[in-house]
Amino acid sequence: MRRTFVAAFAVALLSGSALAGGVSVPMDEVRTVTFGRPVATVYVGNSVIADVNLVDNRHAFVLGKAFGTTNIIALDASGREISNTYVSVPETRGSTVTVFRGAGQVTMSCGGPRCNVSPIPGDAGYKERLGDVESHHEFGNKTGSSQ
Repeated sequence: MRRTFVAAFAVALLSGSALAGGVSVPMDEVRTVTFGRPVATVYVGNSVIADVNLVDNRHAFVLGKAFGTTNIIALDASGREISNTYVSVPETRGSTVTVFRGAGQVTMSCGGPRCNVSPIPGDAGYKERLGDVESHHEFGNKTGSSQ
């Protein structure tokens, strides 16, 4: 029993130091990252896991999109690397339940005594449940009319 505890503690200590200087962003939440020097461009390693948006030349928002780890790299105006920050997207604070119905699925977020539909890509009726949200995003319909 004692060896198991010591081994678990060592793994936790090592994994914590591996993300030292990184950021942990729960899925569907945003964190602010501050850079030591002005940056001109930021890139995200895996845009399925996280997204990054520059606020100004020293701050960026990092959005957790899916479970996993990736990194963001910030470059100055000359293309030199300012920062290479590791991003971890852990489980959400509440519970997520996926209900499979035949070939389709519905994802729900549960907090307290209730669960509410919380659509994610791949869910049956994903677009219908989102309404016109997609038309307000830059990747959506550019004219603003529904498809």
